[in-house]
Amino acid sequence: MRKDEVPQDQGILENYKEVVYAVDDQGRYMPVPSKGWSAKTDANELAWVGINLKIEKTRKMVLGGNLSPLAYYMELNHMKPALLGKYAGFSRWRVRRHLKPAVFSKLRPDVLERYATVFNITADRLKIMDD
Repeated sequence: MRKDEVPQDQGILENYKEVVYAVDDQGRYMPVPSKGWSAKTDANELAWVGINLKIEKTRKMVLGGNLSPLAYYMELNHMKPALLGKYAGFSRWRVRRHLKPAVFSKLRPDVLERYATVFNITADRLKIMDD
């Protein structure tokens, strides 16, 4: 895209500009400020709708007793078992096991605390899922 073709549509962040790279008159790439691009804004908004639907579906599964509260906080923080395991110091297999409500309800306080620390919440909040 040429420097003079960089979109200046209203973006997600009203008072900020992002830097995009465009070609100048000599054919060199250079940074150009842009307020936003409506196509990018629409795509981001659509993606967030999908993310929020997935979070809500997981919340309902937790409230229905199909998953432990750990699943909700993983979804809320865009984590998979492998990533949460690395942050909390558990194997992926162990995190998956902790997604079962019966197993989760028997976790020791120190295990709950490790998960809570990763999510920056208290262990009590993790147990009751009060979001």
